[in-house]
Amino acid sequence: MRRLVIDSATEACSVALFDGMELIAGSHAMLGRGHAEQLVPMIAALPGKGQAAAIAVNAGPGSFTGIRVGLAAARALALAWQVPIAGYSALVLVAAMARAAHPGAAPGTAIDVVMSGGHGEWFFQPFGADGSALAEAASLSPEAAAARSSAGLVAGSQAEALAARRGSVPLALPLWPDARAFALLGTDAIRPDPAPRYGRAPDARLPAG
Repeated sequence: MRRLVIDSATEACSVALFDGMELIAGSHAMLGRGHAEQLVPMIAALPGKGQAAAIAVNAGPGSFTGIRVGLAAARALALAWQVPIAGYSALVLVAAMARAAHPGAAPGTAIDVVMSGGHGEWFFQPFGADGSALAEAASLSPEAAAARSSAGLVAGSQAEALAARRGSVPLALPLWPDARAFALLGTDAIRPDPAPRYGRAPDARLPAG
């Protein structure tokens, strides 16, 4: 089964086309901004314009705008192609990428994933050596994230900053989610519900009364 994977929840933007768990084609770009303008052309550049029998999308946590852009594209294509859509976590994918990047890490090495959040906070989630989440993702101040972090491997966009705050971390990997690494996820990491997981409360508030 061909699956299109869309990932625009962070500063990075990537797409990939898989046949089963074999990567057919994909691309990745560090955009910072402009996901809405770049995502559709990236999909169109894939073989067959990315058309697939299923779609998976990064549902966060991450940028409010980036998450919405990815979900909107995924839902529009799923409706047009009449195919199912699933979601996955940005932090779970980064943890899987970190394990794949360092398969020789000491047995029992846990992983802390830390990514840029909003208003100077970081998204933080600890994972066991087997890849299982040890706690829910949280939006924390850098100080609170450093106080909670204890793993021998830290990964994510703020990995080096977290390592500097802790003072001593054996391995720090600056990583961003990449759709081309989707095959690293286990089936239990793919949710049939692609609802957005923003990781923190919205900045905007509706008027009272």
